[in-house]
Amino acid sequence: MAKNRVIPFGYCMKNGVITTDPKEVCAVATIFSEYLSGKSLLQIAKLMESEKIRYNTDSDKWNKNMVKRIIENEKYLGTDKYPQLIAEDIFRRANEKRIRKATTFNLISDDLQEIRNRTYCAECGRRLSRIGGNSKYEHWDCRNPDCCKFEYQLTDQMIIGAVLTVLNSAIANPSLLESGGEISIYSPTADIVRQQNEINRMTDSIQVDFDRAKAEIYKLAEMKYDCCTYNDSPQKTDKIKALLENHEQLNTLDIGLFKACVSRICISHFCTVEVELINGVRIKNITERKIENEHSAECNSNSCESADSGKS
Repeated sequence: MAKNRVIPFGYCMKNGVITTDPKEVCAVATIFSEYLSGKSLLQIAKLMESEKIRYNTDSDKWNKNMVKRIIENEKYLGTDKYPQLIAEDIFRRANEKRIRKATTFNLISDDLQEIRNRTYCAECGRRLSRIGGNSKYEHWDCRNPDCCKFEYQLTDQMIIGAVLTVLNSAIANPSLLESGGEISIYSPTADIVRQQNEINRMTDSIQVDFDRAKAEIYKLAEMKYDCCTYNDSPQKTDKIKALLENHEQLNTLDIGLFKACVSRICISHFCTVEVELINGVRIKNITERKIENEHSAECNSNSCESADSGKS
């Protein structure tokens, strides 16, 4: 196993003093130059290996993390102990590029983050993973090892397009939002009926034990309360209708409206996007797919073939 370096690449110890290693200094200069010219960290690592340059004393193996450490090491600008190897302008430009690339590939917008927080695999129920940062190769997939990967490239625009279609359908046709059901439902159980009968017998008696009857009535009230169910879907339906009433058709996603109306997005392995609203109503968006080969498929557009509502 290769030993980790104690002294940064480009330097060595002579007579108790840190000085430069000419061959490694040349390699450091090459790394900065190649990086600024457009080569990736991995390409530079392979270049170092091809030139038989050793990062560690007992190994000529390189990886992109070794190259990255060299590019971001401020000691190359010179300190009390370390001689300067790289000009400040070159170091600054290389690290500005490094930070810019890291931002491009690893960060996504707040709007996409809100969508990711609500997007799940319809098959296993796990939240979907978004791969690719802000690069053009971005896609969504199920990373559950017990499930399976999508057979088509699911992109940001496909999900956003499906959500837009669902919201626009609800704007144009408010009847899709109806969740049905009563606000409060009371269905007495057999225990409640028995308790009520017992109280009736007690109160019909000539000699009523008022303290006991009072305790049994309190018990009955508690049993009835526990038996009641409250459904807030009607209020949530009214809230969505108020938000969408007289709203113009959306050309771009209004993230505030999305957050207020949508609780969950479920995507199947057959390219079906189902949007669940905060009142429990689910509206499906089915998008056409074009089979590229026997192993993959890609959606043609973001438009719906059909949208229908259901109840959760």
